[in-house]
Amino acid sequence: MDWADLIGRVASVGDGEAFRLLFEHFAPRIKGLMLKGGCSPDEAEEIAQSTMIAVWRKAHQFDPATAGAPAWIFTIARNLRIDLFRHRARAERLGTSAELPDAPDQAEGADILISRGQDAARIASAIKQLSAEQSTVVRLSFIEERPHPEIASALGIPLGTVKSRIRLAMNRLRDILDEEA
Repeated sequence: MDWADLIGRVASVGDGEAFRLLFEHFAPRIKGLMLKGGCSPDEAEEIAQSTMIAVWRKAHQFDPATAGAPAWIFTIARNLRIDLFRHRARAERLGTSAELPDAPDQAEGADILISRGQDAARIASAIKQLSAEQSTVVRLSFIEERPHPEIASALGIPLGTVKSRIRLAMNRLRDILDEEA
């Protein structure tokens, strides 16, 4: 089977049959790999589904000259697994559930909610004071929670540059927020 051709058909004409063939082949393999990698069955299923959705949405980004189709698809899955584990570790550090709440906790007082809103406004204002390059990497890294290699690829810059911009931006944000306090 020519997987690259199938991805090309999905990219060019939204070929549902080509996508079905990709899904039937790769989704079970991704799920199996995620189970071996430490995911629960539900997490593995979610990553397999999310990976295939990303294949559908990003098929136009696939370049057979740089990577084979299976490598490209499994890289998407690996990145999703990394994001899941990061989110889980962050939740454990904070002592909260890995599940995100659907609505604000009604038990929180209005003063706490107002304070959070004010903090968010201060941070948004501080981010606007960064250079365009720095605000872009901060948004991609902390708001969209994209991994650094993905940011480097999306922006077409070296990974070290992404890390430097984030470090410089965080130092600048700290200075701006300290000045306002």
